[in-house]
Formats: sequence, structure tokens, C-alpha cells
Amino acid sequence: MDRTWLTALYTWTQRLLSFRVRRSKLSTFFRVWFPLTAMSDSARHAPAFQVPETMTDSTDPMQNEQPDTQADGAAASAASDALDATLLSTEQREINTLNDRLLRTAAEYDNFRRRAAKERQEAGWRAQGDLVRGLLDAIDDITRFAHVDPTTLDSKTVVDGVLMVEKKLFKSLAGHGFETIDATGHPFDPTRHEAVSTAPAQRAEEDGIVAVTFQVGYVINGHVLRPARVVVKQWTGAAPLVS
Repeated sequence: MDRTWLTALYTWTQRLLSFRVRRSKLSTFFRVWFPLTAMSDSARHAPAFQVPETMTDSTDPMQNEQPDTQADGAAASAASDALDATLLSTEQREINTLNDRLLRTAAEYDNFRRRAAKERQEAGWRAQGDLVRGLLDAIDDITRFAHVDPTTLDSKTVVDGVLMVEKKLFKSLAGHGFETIDATGHPFDPTRHEAVSTAPAQRAEEDGIVAVTFQVGYVINGHVLRPARVVVKQWTGAAPLVS
């Protein structure tokens, strides 16, 4: 319920009580006036006439109605105060309920945020652990190779050992979405290649083709870790002169 509605109700109650007082006065007036108008002219001009008893009644209807009006106004005021108290009590309970819900929701969200952050951190640690676990065999080979007596090795053995370690490393990393970018002979792609120089093209069809890869690039799960640094062929409209 709205307090504005209660105020309007109280105002209309007071107007109704006031109307009752005015109605009593009008009733007395008409009871006196209409008998006079019904009299003949001779009767009205007679030396004397009997005054109706209603005219001699000195009792003021306002006096009879005043106690009832005051009592009704006091009752309406008491009812309005009671309704106000009830509304305030109901509103306070609703406010307390909403405040409690808000506090609970804020606490639940804070717990969720902390739990999500912890889960993301743990997921990152697990991913790092899986990556390193696949490199352990290659690390063991490097460790054994680093502690071999160099006087017992020839160059071919060294090269073969390094190639074996390289193969193991790339095989393990490939399981995690790791790829190399060797752009030689492919069209230049600015999202995966970095042009460091240009070279003249022999034909117009070779324009924009990668001639040489200076440094291999790397990609993991579609994300470029490092673009390949390349030399790009460029057609100038004429074949280059061969000395």
C-alpha cells in the first residue's frame, strides 16, 4: 500500500464528515423555509402568525454533530497510524530480506571468483607439467651426451646424437600443437612471415613468393610464437640480367 493513498483516504473522510454537518444545516433551513413559502399572502401579512417550532429551536445541529465528527476524525487518524505502522513493518522486513539476499549473493560470487582463479592457475600448471614431461627423454639424452669423454667421439657421432635429440624434441612438442614455419617456395603471408629483404623475380608469376627463409618460425595451436624471417621475390617488370 502507498502512503499517498492513505493520505487521500483520510482527506476524503474529513470531507465526508464536513458534508454531514452542512447537510444537517440545509435540512433545518428547508424545514423552516418551505412552510413559509406555502403560506398565502394574507397569512404572511397577518399581524401575527405562529412561528413554527423549528424556528424557535435554538439548538445548533453543529453542536450535535461536533462530537461525532471529532470521534470519527480520531478513529480515522488512529486507523491511518495503524496502517502506517503496518506498512513500515512490512517494508522493513522486505528490506532486511533483500539485504540478506544481496550479502549472500556477494559472498557466493566472491567464492566463485576465487575458485575460478585457482582452477585456471592449476590448469596452467598441469599444462606446463604435461609439456615438460614430454621433454624429459630429450633432456636425459642431452645430459648423457654432455658428459661423454670428447676424446672418444668423432664428428659424425656428435652430429648423429644432436639429430636424435632434435627429433625427440620436435616429436614431443608436436603432441602439444607445436609446428615450424618454413616458408621457402610459398606465397608471402604477413600473418606468419616477416620480410627482411626482397629479391628480383625471374617471372611475373614468382612475384610475392618467398625465396629464402633466414629464420624458421614457430606456431602452437594456431598461435604464432615467432614469424619466419624471409626474403620475398619481387617482379619489377623485366627479368634480371645474368652476369
